[in-house]
Amino acid sequence: MELYNYLKSLHLIFVITWFAGLFYIVRLFVYQIEASQKPSLEKEILQKQYKIMTYRLWYIITWPSAILASFFAFWMLFFTDLGNAWLHMPWMHVKLGFVFLLYLYHLKCHQIYLQLQRDEVKHTSNFMRLWNEGATIILFAVVFLVILKNAVNWIYGVIGIVLFSVLIMLGFRFYKKIRERNPS
Repeated sequence: MELYNYLKSLHLIFVITWFAGLFYIVRLFVYQIEASQKPSLEKEILQKQYKIMTYRLWYIITWPSAILASFFAFWMLFFTDLGNAWLHMPWMHVKLGFVFLLYLYHLKCHQIYLQLQRDEVKHTSNFMRLWNEGATIILFAVVFLVILKNAVNWIYGVIGIVLFSVLIMLGFRFYKKIRERNPS
């Protein structure tokens, strides 16, 4: 049991740093996209700095955190008695589904990262602001599943996530109107 608690602690630490990296990388994407619309000299200076920042965040914090969070999760699930027991619980199956979505989200962020490193801007800054909420929704779903350990009520959780998403969209629209009125 003591080993399990150490593994769980390490897993949680790296999950937190993974999410921190995902939240911040998309914010940097917003800044990179907005910098691409600046006058030439300002654009070059900003893009160079954002490329360095995103590179360091992505490869020094976010990717290692994702790998280490996964490593400790697999160790807990497959090499401890308690972890093996969790694998037979329906809520864990739902949680692992959300973890799969998180990996897809991470890989899409990697694709966007590579595009921006090549100065290919394929999304708007507004899209990125909305995209940033994807990790938030997954985080809410996983935390509630892990704490409540109830897959039966996951339908209510999905409804809650959808309602939460609608609130985020409304908040985004409200913030966008404020920004348009006061651009500074």
